[in-house]
Amino acid sequence: MKMLFQIILLFLVVLVLVFLLIKFVLAPEKVNNLAKGEVCFNQVCFSVEIAKTQAQKDFGLMGRESLDADKGMLFIFDKEGIYSFWMKNTLIPLDIIWINSNGKVVFIAENVQPCPFNLSKALICPSIIPSARAKYVLEINAGLVEKYKLKIGDLVKITPGL
Repeated sequence: MKMLFQIILLFLVVLVLVFLLIKFVLAPEKVNNLAKGEVCFNQVCFSVEIAKTQAQKDFGLMGRESLDADKGMLFIFDKEGIYSFWMKNTLIPLDIIWINSNGKVVFIAENVQPCPFNLSKALICPSIIPSARAKYVLEINAGLVEKYKLKIGDLVKITPGL
């Protein structure tokens, strides 16, 4: 009986190690090789990495310590909807812009801060829930919405796959 327990325990440990290897070592390769594109407002364009798969969307800009001023990440969804975002494991503050299928800015969240981590209260990570339906969500460095005077109603040209 003791031998059977040890074999089952060893099997479970190996299973957990394989899961962790796939999740944290092999899977990031799938999210690091993102397609490129461009998102342009009247006065400024951003070179973007495109998150299309669920894994890419889930990972987003997690772990990035910086983002060039002319860069961003564009999340593309299959259809318009209410897509909430949060800053879990995101290290830099961001401006987040929701864009509908007609290329019109429909919601903006400025200067969204990384989630605070408090050991006594665990992770506090609120979601940003837009009030309008969107097909695209653009993340750029915090402060750029104000700098370029981007606003709801602006038209955006999205060129995926550059």
